[in-house]
Amino acid sequence: MQFTTSDLKPLLANWAEIMTGQKDKLIDMDSIVGDGDLGLTMSDGFTAAYDEIKNSSETDIGKFFYAAGKRMSTAVPSTMGTLMASGLMQIGKAFKGQDSMKETDFATLFAAYFDGVQARGKAQVGEKTFLDGLYPAVEQLKADVAKNNNWTDSAKEALKAAQAGVEHTTTLIAVHGRAATRGENSRSLIDPGAYVAQLLLEGYAKFAEACK
Repeated sequence: MQFTTSDLKPLLANWAEIMTGQKDKLIDMDSIVGDGDLGLTMSDGFTAAYDEIKNSSETDIGKFFYAAGKRMSTAVPSTMGTLMASGLMQIGKAFKGQDSMKETDFATLFAAYFDGVQARGKAQVGEKTFLDGLYPAVEQLKADVAKNNNWTDSAKEALKAAQAGVEHTTTLIAVHGRAATRGENSRSLIDPGAYVAQLLLEGYAKFAEACK
């Protein structure tokens, strides 16, 4: 199966819809460990990203994602907004010059997202951040590509891996942000950023299911 920018618009629509639907939960989660603006940042940011490309005639996948990320960066210039925008823009760099992509390229897409966020935020896996939710999913996607597994099933397994990553954050001590000031008391809490990664994989699994 080949995907053009027109085919990929529903993926960003899913992300905008899911982040908006989870806004209140993200606010509640972030109020415990942060400043409580995560729900607004994610809902506004991904909505802005989708609004940027929903009527676009751009055929270059790289430019398509870069434009979405750039729009998010100006719409929500907070720390987390900038990180998520950096992920989208890194996807843009990874797919620059391509007018189509295959099912197996979604492993590359999410790996690029991971790289963009990590390069911008300088965090490492195990430091109780967004990366801890996304990393297991990326590894699952790469493994499924190597095994030539069914694409839709792979998307579901990647979501499960992200969910496991989120749950694993309850064993980690926060290193970054306000949560880090809690020290050992941060260990039992789910990291809201990692949960955002899970939501991205939920949108992807929904997208893959709709493409069957």
